[in-house]
Amino acid sequence: MAYGQTGTGKTFTLGRLGEEDTSARGIMVRSMEEILVNVSRETDSISVSYLQLYMETIQDLLDPANDNISIVEDPRTGDVSLPGATHVEIKDEQSFLELLRLGEAHRIAANTKLNTESSRSHAILMVHVKRSVLGEEVAIPTESDKSSHFVKPPKPLVRKSKLVLVDLAGSERVQKSGSEGHMLEEAKSINLSLSALGKCINALAENSAHVPIRDSKLTRLLRDSFGGTARTSLIVTIGPSPRHRGETASTILFGQRAMKVENMLRIKEEFDYKSLARRLEIQLDKLIAENERQQKAFDDEVERINLEAQNRVSEVERNFTDALEKERLKCQMEYMESVKKLEEKMIENQQKHQHDGFMKDKCNGEGPGFCEDIAVIKKLLEKETHMRKEAEKEVNKLKSQLGQHMDAGAGGDAEILKLQIALEDEVHQKKKLEEEIIILRSQMLQLTFEADQMRRCLARGGSGNAYPGLDSPMSQVRDSLSGHKTPVSALFDQVGVEKILDLLESEDANVRIHAVKVVANLAAEEANQERIVEAGGLTSLLMLLRSYEDETVRRVAAGAIANLAMNEANQELIMVQGGISLLSTTASDAEDPQTLRMVAGAIANLCGNDKLQATLRSEGGIKALLGMVRCRHPDVLSQVARGIANFAKCESRASTNGIRSRRSLLIDEGALPWIVQSANNDAAPIRRHIELALCHLAQHEANAKDMINGGALWELVRITRDCSREDIRSLARRTLNSSLLFRSEMRRLRIEL
Repeated sequence: MAYGQTGTGKTFTLGRLGEEDTSARGIMVRSMEEILVNVSRETDSISVSYLQLYMETIQDLLDPANDNISIVEDPRTGDVSLPGATHVEIKDEQSFLELLRLGEAHRIAANTKLNTESSRSHAILMVHVKRSVLGEEVAIPTESDKSSHFVKPPKPLVRKSKLVLVDLAGSERVQKSGSEGHMLEEAKSINLSLSALGKCINALAENSAHVPIRDSKLTRLLRDSFGGTARTSLIVTIGPSPRHRGETASTILFGQRAMKVENMLRIKEEFDYKSLARRLEIQLDKLIAENERQQKAFDDEVERINLEAQNRVSEVERNFTDALEKERLKCQMEYMESVKKLEEKMIENQQKHQHDGFMKDKCNGEGPGFCEDIAVIKKLLEKETHMRKEAEKEVNKLKSQLGQHMDAGAGGDAEILKLQIALEDEVHQKKKLEEEIIILRSQMLQLTFEADQMRRCLARGGSGNAYPGLDSPMSQVRDSLSGHKTPVSALFDQVGVEKILDLLESEDANVRIHAVKVVANLAAEEANQERIVEAGGLTSLLMLLRSYEDETVRRVAAGAIANLAMNEANQELIMVQGGISLLSTTASDAEDPQTLRMVAGAIANLCGNDKLQATLRSEGGIKALLGMVRCRHPDVLSQVARGIANFAKCESRASTNGIRSRRSLLIDEGALPWIVQSANNDAAPIRRHIELALCHLAQHEANAKDMINGGALWELVRITRDCSREDIRSLARRTLNSSLLFRSEMRRLRIEL
């Protein structure tokens, strides 16, 4: 630090650059040369801040726009820092000279009677040096031995140093310097800060209990230099003229008092936790990779051993099975041979016994008794033969009678079967006639309705006289058949909903298709929807959508479901009966644009129900709705846009009521890019629905960040200016003005509504 009267050479001593003569370099340049010589680029880093304290305001000489930097003190260590100051990393001496030259150009100086270039501020150069060092390795002792080959890795340390070079503004007496006006205020500020520095030096030299460090920003910045943890050098400059004897004496007394101040030097080291964590992460990754490699090798070895063991077990089992089969065949052959030998021996023994018995009876003289026995046996045999013949005759007689009865019964059964077949044909014919009657009646009523519409169109066009006979006959037919009701309502009343629904299960494809169309037309009128649902019409339509592959049936069934889905009560029934997942499946399978339009319309109606939001997402309804964009047909895209607008409106209502706090499910499903892309669609219905969807999405603050990143902000701004509908323009304007994020982004982009 350089201290002294103005014009005595403080700036010359500290800040001289020495561009023409290197021997005239100041302490700032010389100290940086010394630092650069003694640092290593691998372990050390140097950064510089250059400031000035002007009128009790800290200003950045490297960034003049930064003209009010605050001082921050660490409550734990008491260290002073300037977080708002510019830090420039120094690589060589030339870059440092450029910084000094830039700072000197921004430093404030003025011409006084005592000095033609009098510094009007205190210049402070801060050089920060950091060095990374490693601590000592520590061996980890074990239970068996005090030392071990396990070594704890050294802890990385960061050693910090700070060199502060202060070129104080010179103290001056106003009578001698001739300062006036603003320069007088500058002189007052300089003298006050130097006076506060002198008070602090006096208090430290006298070991006073209170040191008034907070009286000036200069003393707060230099609290480490006097009585702190720094090694401090003070340069005192004086003038040789006896005219300034008082100032010279005051300066020397300041230096004498400063020499009595004692500082406690301390090396500032701290752990480099980031470097240690980075190194440990690398080691951990290597260990994990090695462990995975070893685990994989172990698993491969175990698998190889298991496979080898299984092969060996299979081979042993196969050999054992073959040996067992051979042994079984051998035993079986031996058994058969033994049985054959025993049978031969038994026959031989029987023949031998019979021969011996006959010879014995003959030798004993029992011939007459034997003859009598033979006669008795012959009689019994004859009697038995006669009875058997009689029985056979009786059986034959009974068989013939049974055959006659069976022939008579077979003729009756054939007659009954013929009658049953005829009756079934009659029933089938009757059912077919009823179906044809219903079809013809509905066709006639629809033709009547179309003729009535044509007559009305001709009447409005003023061409009623061109067909004079058309009005009266058509009116008479219509009045006679429908009683001034629409043809569909007349069909509903005359035929009955149950019979119409029964036709949905007809085996005739044409009948089934026509019945679906009739149900769809009936469902278009709200008065008929309740009766259709009560009669099971919704269930029948869902079954048709699920089971039939005919594109016409699927299209018309989806249209009927879309009509029923306009009623909120029916929407919950559709959800309960699995209609959402069924519609999603149909949307992914179908390719016909009209079928997709009907399915999209049904899902769009369901999107307007607040209670079905979560179910629509979980069962794939939202994804199916967005998937139908692949068709690119304007009618399909219009229904998709309507569904998205209905869904966004329900979410906006939920967020306004405090029910929903997280971002939109539409954004989660990836709908935002398509919404932004379609905001300028040429088709008016698509564009109107998309504009409404954007407005509803923007009403929820949680969606604002995603909408800004996705480009929706520009579309909302365009809507406020170019939308053809006043209500949508007003809604977009209110939404943008009510959102903090949107307002902040518009200010940043300089967008005005």
